[in-house]
Amino acid sequence: MAGTEIFIEDLRAWAVREPVSRRAYTILRIRTRSGLAGYGECAGITAAELARARPLLLGQPATAYEVLDRRLAELPNARAAVNVALLDIAGKFARAPIFQVLGGPTRHKARAMTALTGASDAARAAGFRAFVVPVPPPAAPNQGQAFVNAVRRRLEALRAAGAEDLVLDGGGLLSPGDAAGLASALERFHLLWFDEPCATSALGAIRKLAAENVTPLGFGRNARQASEFQDLLREDAVDVIRPSLARHGISPIRKMAALAEAYYVAVAPYHDGGPVATAAALQLAASLPNFFIQQIPLPEAEEDRKMRAELTSQPVELVKDGFAALPTGPGLGITVNEEALKKYGEAVA
Repeated sequence: MAGTEIFIEDLRAWAVREPVSRRAYTILRIRTRSGLAGYGECAGITAAELARARPLLLGQPATAYEVLDRRLAELPNARAAVNVALLDIAGKFARAPIFQVLGGPTRHKARAMTALTGASDAARAAGFRAFVVPVPPPAAPNQGQAFVNAVRRRLEALRAAGAEDLVLDGGGLLSPGDAAGLASALERFHLLWFDEPCATSALGAIRKLAAENVTPLGFGRNARQASEFQDLLREDAVDVIRPSLARHGISPIRKMAALAEAYYVAVAPYHDGGPVATAAALQLAASLPNFFIQQIPLPEAEEDRKMRAELTSQPVELVKDGFAALPTGPGLGITVNEEALKKYGEAVA
């Protein structure tokens, strides 16, 4: 193509909310002078953030995603969506999936899991074999044995129902004492890992928790910088890092994964957004040597599932026998339906 054709000409965003779950995310579109468009997703972008991002991006080469990522350092939400959208353009320009642009594939399908909000029957019917199980919200610190027993009964019921692989999600809400009690009592379940058992600010407690229990620990879905993982890695206090797609995009997570790989730590990116981010997550999975498993949302309500399916012209969230297929088209491998964006979303001015 001519040199000016892949320069950024337009930047737009739509705020989308699922009708029943009320899960919200923003889909961003970057268009080049030639009409080539790329899409990204993040948790949310305000009109003010979009206005600040435009002068930093317009007129710049769309393939300079690393350079432009640094320019948007003070706009983290926009930064994540822009990074994915620019890689989408780079892949379309090269007529290859993003994972090939980034040197992959490291695999030909991605292991998948989903968060349970009810029984596991629907998730198993949808093809999932690994599940994220939230702990009951603690009423106060140091819940004691009754709390441990309640979680144990929940896991036993899931195993009896055929749930094969489980991740226990503490949500960062537990005290170090409760987290240690659960990790010890649940060793026989051989959890994939215990996710966010307590706040990462308590590094000493996390180090002690990791040293005294064999249950693997996962952290990082609220981390904003790669440096936040560095202390956990140095202290041998984390087994799985969980950087968020909505906070970081693809390129920054690849850097975090490279840091984790030096410590033989796996990567399971956190994702609780929409189907554009799912496509990005699968492209990322195929580019990471130390990828473990990808979380994919599974809405309970039919209305929410219908909306997600309409947002892309190709199904991207199909899971079979615990694995999701890689999108193999150029860029993200999907075509975003802008009519559905206008139907379900609200343009960010």
